[in-house]
Amino acid sequence: MTNMKQNSAVLMVLLAAMLWGTTGTAQALAPPGATPLAVGTVRLTFGGLILLCLTLIRGSFRELGKNWPWATTLIASLCIAFFQPFFFAGVARTGVAVGTIVAISSSPVFAGILGYFVRKEKPAGRWFVATGLAIFGNFLLLLSGSTININILGILLSLVAGFAYASYSVASKKLLETYPVELVVGVVVSLGGIIISPLLFFNDLNWLASPRGLAVSMHLGLFTIAVAYSLYNRGLTKIAVANAVTLTLAEPLVAAILGIFLLGEDINLLSGLGISMLFLGMLVLSVSLQLNSKKYMLKV
Repeated sequence: MTNMKQNSAVLMVLLAAMLWGTTGTAQALAPPGATPLAVGTVRLTFGGLILLCLTLIRGSFRELGKNWPWATTLIASLCIAFFQPFFFAGVARTGVAVGTIVAISSSPVFAGILGYFVRKEKPAGRWFVATGLAIFGNFLLLLSGSTININILGILLSLVAGFAYASYSVASKKLLETYPVELVVGVVVSLGGIIISPLLFFNDLNWLASPRGLAVSMHLGLFTIAVAYSLYNRGLTKIAVANAVTLTLAEPLVAAILGIFLLGEDINLLSGLGISMLFLGMLVLSVSLQLNSKKYMLKV
């Protein structure tokens, strides 16, 4: 039974990462005028509204008691909200490839550190191997691009985004130990959407008026926020934070594959090796979790 729960948790996190991997492709298909920051803001705001409506319909908010941990909730919501502007600000300064790779590759490292010091979770050797392979694959994908722009401020902003995502995972894990997934996701993500919603007034949203713009925004809000974060949090209840965040490195793997087959992007030796390393890292961690469901992450 434990192995089945572990396997289903891994599958849910991987499915969430696959949905997140469609974000770049959806943005590329958005109408002209849809800037990355506008897309990110609309994505979280729409997704938060969808989750808020679902939580209200289910009546889950009735479980909010006077002892609800609002401090932890606020940390998680601020982290998921701040990820968007820091990530897109980093991308704007250092480029999509560098900013994305730095943010995504740094988050498992931050998650491992936070998990160790905050939650007393000690990663076993296979986690380091899997994470190292996946990060190496990310950087091969980075090097496969034609131009690389290194901007120190952009790198720092992307690192803050990676830290914010890791912190969100740690805070959410704490909430999920006591409260049901639907309630935690509904409260945290919808509050995050409310926090970031003022940015809507500082972005050109005319592109939302077109059918394609509306379709893109609904896909991002429904699938890459509402569905993806619900799956991710369900998986997070059964596996350690560091493992879950490392599994989300499947996101650039999916993004790279979609870019090749849907957007007609070229694949070369480095990008092919990068995709292979990412896949191998995911395979190592998935198999390790299956074989060592009780021993992979030990309490110190």
